[in-house]
Amino acid sequence: MNQRPESQISSGGRAPYASDPARSRGRLHAEPESTTRTVFQRDRDRIIHSGAFRKLQYKTQVFVYHEGDYYRTRLTHSIEVAQIARSIARVLRVDEDLAEAVALAHDLGHTPFGHAGEHALNACMAGYGGFDHNDQALRIVTKLEERYADFNGLNLSWEALDGLVKHNGPLLPLSEGEVLPVTIDAFRREFDLELETYAGIEAQVAALSDDIAYNTHDIEDGVRAGFFTLDELSELPLVGDIIKEVRGRYPSLESGRVVHETTRRLIDRLVRDLTAETERRLAEVKPRSADDISKAGRPVVALSDTMRAAEKQLRHFLDTRMYHDYRVNRMTSKARRILADLFKQFMAEPDTLPTQWQAQIAQDADQTAQARVIADYLAGMTDRFAIAEHQRFFDFHDPK
Repeated sequence: MNQRPESQISSGGRAPYASDPARSRGRLHAEPESTTRTVFQRDRDRIIHSGAFRKLQYKTQVFVYHEGDYYRTRLTHSIEVAQIARSIARVLRVDEDLAEAVALAHDLGHTPFGHAGEHALNACMAGYGGFDHNDQALRIVTKLEERYADFNGLNLSWEALDGLVKHNGPLLPLSEGEVLPVTIDAFRREFDLELETYAGIEAQVAALSDDIAYNTHDIEDGVRAGFFTLDELSELPLVGDIIKEVRGRYPSLESGRVVHETTRRLIDRLVRDLTAETERRLAEVKPRSADDISKAGRPVVALSDTMRAAEKQLRHFLDTRMYHDYRVNRMTSKARRILADLFKQFMAEPDTLPTQWQAQIAQDADQTAQARVIADYLAGMTDRFAIAEHQRFFDFHDPK
């Protein structure tokens, strides 16, 4: 683990509790740092240039890639999360680049077909250590990306890995019957991420930015897809008030613009509420360092109780009217079958895996090791590749 020398790049009025790139805990594999970019800027750039990040373009957010060009994918969602995270980080005077890096990386471990694919692959891996997209993201950035001559993975900083693994909170202590995901458990023995503490403030910002992005932008996609109407949204607290404001000020505005204006204002209100609540909590905790944030015993980045209640009602509405609509359920059912069929095929006949993936299965490998390689292969697929691969095996009229 190497220590970064004092940065030549100005910190520009950074808050004392911000993560400081000049005092990074370093990287697992020692390497010279850049003289033109901070540690966290370099982390962000490595994520953007990774193969896993590019493939997010063809991975499901809610809709499978071919269902419409205007719907969000994992890639566009990640970019929107990163933009919100940078804006909040700037207001709080914490490191924008680290917040952006965690935001861009938070979905790298997702399977094809979104959460449906994750549930399907977790069921397939039930006897082999399970599958978790957050664990898979760590696996990607520490092992599966093969780009650099001196190491596997992206060799991200301690702070970026800490944020990636713990952006939703501490992982230790475990509740009765719980176990740590396999990659996180193995990696902590090599590079201690202090799983009993909270992530830094930048990662907490990224986590809440994720919530803000998908709650608001799924409104746009849901109306466009016909899952619900503006009038139905008008019955919800907060969202309904904003729709009434927009319609009152712009009575002739066509519905598409009403939707965009509503989500724009909703994002603004959520961000302003979050920054106000976070500043209130910071005033209570009085952190003097990034370490004080991680050991505060609770998140410091949060929405107010009132806003959390309104967000909960919005999430329930989206869950009922969109995420579990019969049209989404049909695609979910198909996704489960595609991944389950492919997993069963490769477990029974690993010699039908592509050559480079066969090479990762040692001659004497047990079934658990074989299953993990197959899970890596399946999780890395895009929606369209998974569909095509399934057709190649199970459509006997497919000439390919």
